[in-house]
Order: sequence, then C-alpha cells, then structure tokens
Amino acid sequence: MKILVRATNWVGDAVMAIPALEALRAWEPGAEITIAAREAVADLYRGQEFADRVVSLGASKRARRESTIAGAALRGERFDFGVALPNSFASAWFLVRAHARERIGYARDGRRWLLTRAVAKPRAGEIPAHETYYYLELLRRAGWIEKLPVVERVRLRVDAQEAARAREKLRSLGAGEFAVALAAGASYGAAKCWAAERYAAVADRLAERMGASIVLFGTAGEREIGGRIAGAMRRPAINLIGETTARELASLLAACRLFLGNDSGAMHVAAAVGLPVVAVFGSTDPEGTAPLALRRTLVRRPVSCSPCFLRYCPVDHRCMTRISVEDVFQATRRQIEDRQADG
Repeated sequence: MKILVRATNWVGDAVMAIPALEALRAWEPGAEITIAAREAVADLYRGQEFADRVVSLGASKRARRESTIAGAALRGERFDFGVALPNSFASAWFLVRAHARERIGYARDGRRWLLTRAVAKPRAGEIPAHETYYYLELLRRAGWIEKLPVVERVRLRVDAQEAARAREKLRSLGAGEFAVALAAGASYGAAKCWAAERYAAVADRLAERMGASIVLFGTAGEREIGGRIAGAMRRPAINLIGETTARELASLLAACRLFLGNDSGAMHVAAAVGLPVVAVFGSTDPEGTAPLALRRTLVRRPVSCSPCFLRYCPVDHRCMTRISVEDVFQATRRQIEDRQADG
C-alpha cells in the first residue's frame, strides 16, 4: 500500500500533526508513506520513523506553482491513498494532480468535489480543543483509528550524530552547561509577540542570577527583533536567528536545557525534542496550541479580548503589556530550579 500525505505548511502545525502521522503508520505498518511538504516542514520530517520518504514542495513565493508541479511529478507512483492535512483547496488539488486513487480530507474551502472521501469538519466541542486532535479526528472519521488517543506530548526524533554536533557548536560559541533557548518572534504576526526589551531584561536576569547562557533562535525574518534583544542586553547572547534550517533548529534546541518564547513553531519544536518550555501567550488560545511538553509553564494575563487570533493588535496589546518581566522571570526561574534539582 502506498500513502501520500500533503503535510501542513507551518512548523508548529507540523509538530502538532505528528501524532496523526504516527497513527497512520500504526494503522498500516507496512505501507510506504510519502510526505509532501514545504521545505521547512520537509526538513523537520526527514529521518522520522513515520515517513519513508519526504518530498519538498519548495520554500519560495512560487510555492503553490511548485506544489502543482510536484503533484504532477508524482502521478506515476500509483498512490492508493492521499491525505490532505491542511484545509486548503490547493492541498486537495495536489492529491488530484498526484493521481491518488482515494483522497481524504476535511470538506472545507470548496474542495469537496476534489476528495473521494470528504470528511465533515468537527463541530465545536465534539473533540478536545487542542489542534493535535483535529488531525487525529480526520483519521478516525476516515475509519483508520477507532478512537482518539490521549496525547500528553509529541516526540520529534533527533539523530544522535546531529545532536552531538549541535552540542559541540554551542560549546564552540561559548555556551555554558545551562543554555536557555530564547525565541521571541512568531511567523503569524506581532500580536503573538511579547516585547523584545522585556525578553532582554529576563535574559539578563537569567544570565546574572542563574548562570544561564542565552541562545537566540528564529527565522531570517526575525533578525530585527533578535538584534533588538541582543542590543538591549547587558550580557552577550549567542545569536543564531536566521542561521539554522528546521532540522538544525531541532538538534540545537535539543542541546539546550530550557526554552523561553512566544507561541510559535520554535516553541512546538522545543517541546517535541524534550525541552521544558516557558511560553508567553496573548492573542492565541493555549487550549488549542499549548506546547505538548511534560514540563511547561504558560505565562498569560487573560483579558476580555483574548484570544483574538489577530496578526496585529488594533488596540493597546494589553494581553502582552500586562505580562511583566517579573512574571516571566519567576516562571523561568522555577523551571530552571526544577531542572537542576533533577540533574
């Protein structure tokens, strides 16, 4: 049996979809599973046990065109099933172009006629709120799993050699034994971001009072916010923003001891490689996108307009401005002390 999966486009969503991909592997252990994804997600998925092959759909602004071309290139492979994890019309069209015999996905975005098995979207309250269950429910409604499992954490495998190289890289850059990964950006928009100057203040406290080495992570588009943090800090930080692929990000995060940041793809990757997480939430809903980590602290000041899910705050960003430096420092300090107590 051959299965083609059109993966989600965002790194955070890709991590939250891992339990569904693992369930798909368990449903038919002998199946040949091919995952097609944008380059950042493809890079993250390579080498994972739930995929036999990962096909990149590119990373440029021409990604939709590249996706169509890639779908056509796969048409000779005779896939028995195609699964569209994103809700988009384009992801279903990709499966059509690939000539997947049966095409499964949620009946959304006017794409029902492209799918041979168009699954009704879950209504509010039908399944647990976390996004992980949205992908698992698609498989349940397709008849591939009997019931939704309880998902307490997501696991992303890091190759042992890559992990060793990551540890050596951090040491060569001056990181000490307790490296704290800090990711202050969020690709979705500024509404999800706590102030760079406040992150800098917390980072300085962690360095001065807890002996932490601060390592900045993020995408190339987040270099500006990283520069503001590094420029505002009294202690030097290791700035790797825009310097890593998704796969390198995973191995470097695994070499750290704790993650601090916004609701972002980096947050989900950190949780998946086993880091304790301190996450600052504002415009988004932790019920739906909290990191699935065994150790996590969510810092949040509920306000009447949150969660709004907007890219940019049209008012005064009160969901974030009401979170103080002391709030985040104390949350992070407690996680560090718990981690140090465990050795």
